[in-house]
Amino acid sequence: MKYQVVGKNIEVTEAMKNVIESKLKVLEKFFIVGDDVECRVLVRTYKVGQKIEVTIPTKVAVLRAEVINENIYNGVDEAVEKLESQLRKAKTKMNRKNKEHLGTVLALDEIQDEKKDEKEILVKTKVISVEVMDLDQAIANMTMLGHDFYIYKDSENENYAVVYRRRNGGYGLIEVE
Repeated sequence: MKYQVVGKNIEVTEAMKNVIESKLKVLEKFFIVGDDVECRVLVRTYKVGQKIEVTIPTKVAVLRAEVINENIYNGVDEAVEKLESQLRKAKTKMNRKNKEHLGTVLALDEIQDEKKDEKEILVKTKVISVEVMDLDQAIANMTMLGHDFYIYKDSENENYAVVYRRRNGGYGLIEVE
């Protein structure tokens, strides 16, 4: 796996890069890795701490972890834990569905079995009717229902869209072409 470590508002020294790469090499046991897989690490510094973003695009999915911590190295450890958790969940889903396809990317024998999370079990199925409205109406409906997202058909371009509440505040919009 290739590593690309980039710093924003901080200069990434060779020593920092080596430590980050060595901590991320733990993840290689979960993959059937080639030189074409590139792990991107973005380190940003803020007044409240450092933000570490790790992105690993694979053939099946993009693994991504984002952590804010006062210490860069502790943040990388947390990001590795998040990525390992994502891999375990992917293994569980893969065991249920298309085993052959995901098996080409993940080295499944290396991942330890994890107890089923209650969160992974489908608990409810809901059918909705999509209404035509503008973005402001959709945000108002989402807020009124107390949901984190709302699906609607945009009155301007007649496309389906999803408005969602962002963790850091504000709203996001996903439009379908």
